[in-house]
Amino acid sequence: MRRPLIGMTSYAEQVQYNGNDVMAGMLPMTYVRAVHAAGGRAVLITPDDPGDDVIESLDGIVFCGGNDIDPAYWGAERHPTTEVDKERDESEIRLMRAALAADLPLLGVCRGLQVMAVAGGGTLHQHLPDVLGHDRHRAAAGTDPLAAGASAYGRHDVIIERGSVAHRVLGPHATVNSFHHQAVDDPGSFTATGWCPDDRVIEIIEDASRTFALGVQWHPERTADLRVFTALIEAAAERSGLQPEAFAA
Repeated sequence: MRRPLIGMTSYAEQVQYNGNDVMAGMLPMTYVRAVHAAGGRAVLITPDDPGDDVIESLDGIVFCGGNDIDPAYWGAERHPTTEVDKERDESEIRLMRAALAADLPLLGVCRGLQVMAVAGGGTLHQHLPDVLGHDRHRAAAGTDPLAAGASAYGRHDVIIERGSVAHRVLGPHATVNSFHHQAVDDPGSFTATGWCPDDRVIEIIEDASRTFALGVQWHPERTADLRVFTALIEAAAERSGLQPEAFAA
């Protein structure tokens, strides 16, 4: 029996490849390896030609990290530090709404959590240093020792609401890596269930009424702690009628 098929949103970037300057659909392999290590099979979804028909072919989806989201989606003016990718915004917000409508198991990672909030009618803080007076969510002394190539990553604790989906997956507390200057202000139709205890920045949102809909503000794919990926794969397998022993790593 096949593994659960997990779509992963990706970048369209101009890159140098084999001596040529080309536009490439790409994603750091840390995301792909995390899905494979958790028992899924990863496929990339590129942001060109936006459409939601791909949802019909998937068992689950990961909304991956990347650039800021255009504040026009919640009626705000763009902050000078905000860097948007309109093509990706259009594609991913459309995919998010389709995934939610289909109750497709989904995981949002960093930007992916923010896409969840915006697609659910919420809002973001565009530049946390303006709100908090510091930039420790993007860079701080003491980076996550488990993170790969994360010299600019901050590290902090997250406290998790008891009884939540996140609590079931991660327990009451986690220590995470961190690299973001935007964050959720209003989670919209989702519920905030995890916070940085030092400044109450929202670190986790979820919808417990769905098969699996969880967003985290950090980068678990860069660590050895892949529990959120495992939880996604398990939910995807159960929804699609796949047997765990058939795809376990």
